[in-house]
Amino acid sequence: MKLQRVLQYAQHLLISSVTNGDTVIDATAGNGHDTLLLANLVGDQGQVFAFDVQQQAVEATTNRLNEANLGHRATVILDGHENISKYISTPIAAAIFNLGYLPGSDHAIITKPNTTIQAIESILALLKVEGIVVLVIYHGHEGGKTERDEVINYVSTLPQKYFHVLQYQFLNQKNDPPFVIAIEKVKEK
Repeated sequence: MKLQRVLQYAQHLLISSVTNGDTVIDATAGNGHDTLLLANLVGDQGQVFAFDVQQQAVEATTNRLNEANLGHRATVILDGHENISKYISTPIAAAIFNLGYLPGSDHAIITKPNTTIQAIESILALLKVEGIVVLVIYHGHEGGKTERDEVINYVSTLPQKYFHVLQYQFLNQKNDPPFVIAIEKVKEK
């Protein structure tokens, strides 16, 4: 057996959870890699909602989807993930976040703990039983450790009767390596 790297593990969780026809969320569209993966997983009957606050990210994600002829499977929204509930009211099977900043762009534009937690709360309310929320936490930038700590504090308080929360990380890597937090809904409230 070989341990999966953090991004491989995050993708594995999505691949294991999303099926044809599902509605899913990419809460931080970025360069569109996760949006494209999700668009492949949901099939023509499913729908991906991808959010980002930067026009550059929306354009990159839209272009990536169109190049793969999968633009019809996704709605890319120029808005913060804290506003998910304004756009989605149907049950969702999965969501992914890459917390931090958009690679190759302004490092001052980062995800923030208050809006991230608000988005997680909105998603958990929509999440189907056996659905999953995957958070890839990059915390080596200014503000990253604060967000990391507040998100960990929040997810640690989720009632185990309804949610399983897992942390997947490598402990002996240098320079603040990213890690995964996965939240699985096990029962409706």
